[in-house]
Formats: sequence, structure tokens, C-alpha cells
Amino acid sequence: MLEQGLTPPLVQLNQINVRIDERDILKNVDFSIHENEIVTLIGPNGAGKSTLIKVILGITKPSSGQIQNKKSLKLAYVPQKFNPSHSLPLRVKDLLNLEKCDSVIKAEIVQDTGIAKLLESKVQQLSGGERQRVLLARALLRQPDILVLDEPMQGLDIQSEAELYDYVRSLPERYNCSVLIVSHDLQWVMQGTQRVVCLNKHICCSGLPDSIQQHPEYQALFGTNRAFYQHHHNHCAHGDTATPCLHDPRPHIHPEPEA
Repeated sequence: MLEQGLTPPLVQLNQINVRIDERDILKNVDFSIHENEIVTLIGPNGAGKSTLIKVILGITKPSSGQIQNKKSLKLAYVPQKFNPSHSLPLRVKDLLNLEKCDSVIKAEIVQDTGIAKLLESKVQQLSGGERQRVLLARALLRQPDILVLDEPMQGLDIQSEAELYDYVRSLPERYNCSVLIVSHDLQWVMQGTQRVVCLNKHICCSGLPDSIQQHPEYQALFGTNRAFYQHHHNHCAHGDTATPCLHDPRPHIHPEPEA
């Protein structure tokens, strides 16, 4: 039963198991996403994070368990990497035109994501930050209930990361959507999200960022001596002038391919 005042979740996974080639990838996973929340999924390499995302997106069918979705649920996905062939003359506007969307909403998303000047550019010629913004814009054109971001900051420079993270924080309010983000950036996990879910084939712990840091299973995976740098803006005050920060104090879990 729902607690008083809570709306039904957009997605509810109950006792999900995924077994591939006699290996347990996910075991007894209970997981949910509610309206307009930002949830960050963390875990060591091989924890099953990518598999859990595929289950939510409907790409992987669980071996057992139940999935309940909101009626007419719309999902959008931004992958880690998007490298179209150089033999394909794909412009940014061509990529966006693959999604049907009201012209007014489309113009707003193009403006908000800062890609208006890129519309005539070839996707293959974009920088990492530009490409991620284009992929994010394309995903938002679907007007999703849940936007899934799989390591969206991988390979970006510090400034591009900071700008994109700030934008991601604003998405629930801007577009009335929830965000599920897989991230190895523990600074983002503790400063930029509302709920953290730690996965290691099963759900190790889940809750508010501050409480997660105190959980024994989190500490066993990531240590107990991480001091997180409090940094909420793109600039630091150096004297009377705000100048870009050129240091990157954020701890990362280095990603590797996983199940």
C-alpha cells in the first residue's frame, strides 16, 4: 500500500531477477521511480546497472519478478556514447527531426539546451559536450515521463560537465519529468540527486544521499573517508571576481564495461 500523500510510482519493479548464461545478473531487485524525482544509480563495475536500465526500458526481459508501469508511460534514453558513421551525412537538425514534437515545444528545447547554433552542423563533428546536449535535446523531444541518462558525462571536460549537471537538475521542474541517471561521479551523487540507489546485483541500500554515506554496504564498496567538496555553481569566488574553477575535486568511480 502507498503511504498517505504519495502518488503511485511511474515504474515499480518487484523482486526482479535476471539470469544470463547461468549467471545471476540481478537478484530480488525492488525499485521504483516517482514523479519529478531525480534518482541516481551507483554500484561497482559488473553490478548490473546497465541490465537494470534495460529492464526498465523494456529491452531485457527479467527471468522472474513483476514490472508495473504507469499507463501510457513514456521513456527516453541518452546513451553513454553515440558515434554515427562518418559516411552518414547526419546533421543535428536531421537527428532531431527523427522525433515528432510540437514546433513550439521543440523550439523551447533547442533554446534551453543551447544547441540552436549547431542545427546545421554534422553530428560527427561535434565536441563531446555538444553531442551530449544534442542527444539530451532529442530525448526531451519525446516529452518523457522518465528520462534515463547512462553515464552522460563520460568523456566531457569539467566545464561541460558542470553545465550539463546544472541543466539536469532543472529538468523535473522544466519538463515535468523524472530523471534516472547512472553515474560514477560521487560528488554528483551526494550533491545533485534526491535519492541514491546502490546496486551490487541486489539493492545494497537506497535513500537520501546523506543517509546512504552512513550505510555499511555503501562504505564497504566506496570507503568511509570521502570528503565531498561542496560546490553548487560553475564558478568559485577568487577575491572579488568570479572565475571558472579549473580544478576538479570530485571523486569518481572509474567505469568499465559491465553486464
